[in-house]
Amino acid sequence: MRDILVIMLYLTVYLSLSFIYCKHSLQMFQQNRYELYRYSKWLFNKKNLRFSYGIIYAVNVLLIGTFFRKSGAFLCMFFSVAFAIFMIERESRKVYVKDLVLTARVRRQIVVMTTLMSLFIIAGSNVFPNDVLGIAVIIMSYLMIYPMAVITKPLEELIKKKYENEARKILEENDRIIKIGITGSYGKTSTKNIVNDIIGENRFTLITPASYNTPMGITRTIRERLKPVHEVFVCEMGADKVGDISYLMDFVKPQYGVVTSIGPQHLNTFKTMENIVNEKMQEIEMLPSDGVGFINLDNEFIKEYKIKNNCKVVSVGIDNKEADYVAEDIDYDKDGSKFTVTINKKKYKFSTSLLGRHNITNILIGIAIGIELGISLKDIVKNVKNIHQVEHRLEVKKINGYTFIDDAFNSNPVGSKMALDVLEMMPGKRVIVTPGMIDLGEKEDEINKEFGSYMLDKADHVILVGELQTKAVLEGLKEAGFKEKNITVVKTVREAFDYVYRNFSVKDTILLENDLPDAFNV
Repeated sequence: MRDILVIMLYLTVYLSLSFIYCKHSLQMFQQNRYELYRYSKWLFNKKNLRFSYGIIYAVNVLLIGTFFRKSGAFLCMFFSVAFAIFMIERESRKVYVKDLVLTARVRRQIVVMTTLMSLFIIAGSNVFPNDVLGIAVIIMSYLMIYPMAVITKPLEELIKKKYENEARKILEENDRIIKIGITGSYGKTSTKNIVNDIIGENRFTLITPASYNTPMGITRTIRERLKPVHEVFVCEMGADKVGDISYLMDFVKPQYGVVTSIGPQHLNTFKTMENIVNEKMQEIEMLPSDGVGFINLDNEFIKEYKIKNNCKVVSVGIDNKEADYVAEDIDYDKDGSKFTVTINKKKYKFSTSLLGRHNITNILIGIAIGIELGISLKDIVKNVKNIHQVEHRLEVKKINGYTFIDDAFNSNPVGSKMALDVLEMMPGKRVIVTPGMIDLGEKEDEINKEFGSYMLDKADHVILVGELQTKAVLEGLKEAGFKEKNITVVKTVREAFDYVYRNFSVKDTILLENDLPDAFNV
């Protein structure tokens, strides 16, 4: 009877640990875009704290079994139960930046993971001693992602293909709709929303929501939202590896294509800047001969690229005066931006609540598209004035009476500097909260270090989120001569907010620069 109770107790512990760790592994697999390559980089990252807990558990169990031979079994059981309770309690209090989203795909993964882990525990109970099985359960909760992904991949590909074919058919049936594809290393979502605000008052538009810029996100938008009444479809197109833009261009077949900017984003998967440039510029090169491309000539990579397409290409710029649309006489204040654009040899004054040079560039693209669509300049000027703030992209907001500049979405080397330029002109003490930048390949530490150096004279106080993740940023701050007493390192975003509320006033301005998912927030 006693042996049965011990077995039942161990089984309960292992099922609890399996649930906690499998949920976490699925969450990280989802945040890594269901790609085993990305998941592997996260799993074997030395910064991976949750996996470290499993290693700590394993070491302790092995030490107990080695040094306490007589009472080792009892102590191992006690330690296993205590560890399970600790992990369950910790999980109940854990607040994730982005929790596991229970999509249909994840539900299918849960069924397979549960089946695989159950079989492993049953088989393992006949192979491993009770204490060692606990270690194996934790390790396998993460490693089981690999066979699960292999097992589910054929079904996921079939489902994906079925839905995508339906979306292609819908686009073919709506052959009169004008399709605008927008890509770039950064600025895609902001430009998409800005373009929609500029032309949406005069044309019935549909845009891909949020950051739905993958084949499945675009497929869902078309299947669920596109109607015959829509006149324009504004489609954001994302790419993190060679072939992504080519695939989406063949899928959507836009008549208009936009490249907002090109830079060292997703170098982990693109490998080289040449690959990034060539892939992004497929947005222009794969347009039909009667299509229109829109490019940002201030970006050196775009400026130097030789486009191999005879379609019409319209350029915008601020620094590059050779562009077709150039913003001049730019003036910023806390309420927004004002600038002038010469169109058909006549100067037009524009004003917007948006902040930052890159947003003015994005507005220029919207103006150029509006003109190509035949919208009057009078309406375009009015529509620019009424552009909505783009969520999490230099969005000025009030939280508990404090002024925040929310630039929390997917920070990049260019945008982060522009955000600091905006912060510099703000009243009161200027505070930045950031975990640094990710997905920059071998240059990640170098770019984060430059980011830290650039904060000098732009911010009065820096709050770094994640000691290991922000190490390079801290080095840059120190080398630039930023006062160490004005640098604070915290573990979580919640701690950062608590620090802000305790130490700063409603007269100050806080910049939230980047908001990493849990897979990177360490």
